[in-house]
Amino acid sequence: VEPEFKYVGNMHGNEVLGRELLLQLSEFLCEEYRRGNERITRLIHNTRIHIMPSMNPDGYEVAAKQGTTRQRSPPPAGNGYLTGRNNANGVDLNRNFPDLNTFMYYSGEISGPNHHIPLPENWKSQVEPETLAVIQWISSYNFVLSANLHGGAVVANYPYDKSQDQRFTSQKQGHLQQAAQDLLAKTYSYAHGWMHPGWNCGDYFADGITNGASWYSLSKGMQDFNYLYTNCFEITLELSCNKFPPEEDLERQWMANREALVAFIEEVHQGIKGMVSDENNNGIAGAVISVQGISHDITSGDMGDYFRLLLPGTYTVTASAEGYQPQTVTTTVGPAEPSLVHFQLKQDVVRKPPDRKASGTHTNNKAHQKKVVPRATRHGTQ
Repeated sequence: VEPEFKYVGNMHGNEVLGRELLLQLSEFLCEEYRRGNERITRLIHNTRIHIMPSMNPDGYEVAAKQGTTRQRSPPPAGNGYLTGRNNANGVDLNRNFPDLNTFMYYSGEISGPNHHIPLPENWKSQVEPETLAVIQWISSYNFVLSANLHGGAVVANYPYDKSQDQRFTSQKQGHLQQAAQDLLAKTYSYAHGWMHPGWNCGDYFADGITNGASWYSLSKGMQDFNYLYTNCFEITLELSCNKFPPEEDLERQWMANREALVAFIEEVHQGIKGMVSDENNNGIAGAVISVQGISHDITSGDMGDYFRLLLPGTYTVTASAEGYQPQTVTTTVGPAEPSLVHFQLKQDVVRKPPDRKASGTHTNNKAHQKKVVPRATRHGTQ
């Protein structure tokens, strides 16, 4: 049972460091695997790693023609800071995903679903080709953890990006879920060369992390979409003040990010994992895995496998599926390998009420029995 992990870079075509880092990471993982590096070998054997270096190649080409000039933060006069940011149709891909936050906030008020929120009607006609391709991709795999690489700041940003009330910027979650999000963001921040002190690019972020909406509210972003439509928890990594750093700076940036990129992948193994099956050991797809105290559920994959990111501690976990009796267990999560927790659900048998019999009748008396003629054999009926 291997969890699915992904990195996505270059969503904004002019933010190119993530693209270069992911290309270098791919080469690094292959080289270290060939060399027999135990840590990398274990990671590759136990994890399905997906890497998309460039989500916006058209925007990258536009930015590459301009080069490293006029791409620094804060933006200079003119529009050079934004050149190549959008796709070929002039659309910002990180403002192009279906808005599930609005539905989620309303759903919370009526005790509705907090995960796998359905897409709105005609959503395909409202998104760009790159967005559509990514949605189809993340719908095809049961991703558990992800990061989206950007530039223009140096900080690890976690959900939610969109604030429920625009008058208040912060949009955080319950204590247990918030603690897990903080830790995942800090995993990258503290493994990075200079992110965790907090002072970068003229901004300050404590521990080098921030809640997205606490920084600024963003609608229709990819980070929140992953969290609300799939099982995947995604963070946004802002990795450089310079959106298009010069070639001579790439080695320094790689050394600052190499350990963080590997350490963050390893976090996909923190929590619990297992199978949800029926009494015949057949996997149950779409079973809901809920954790007491955390108001965000995940579901099992097509084969019944599931992965749930959790901090070390003791949890009450319930698996439920339509047509089956729910099962609840208590499990302890350690700081190292994920805890293995399997669920075997019993079919929910609905008992039929007993047949009602007229008073004074006896079913064993042939004189009182009525022959029932099937409709198909009756004559003279329409």
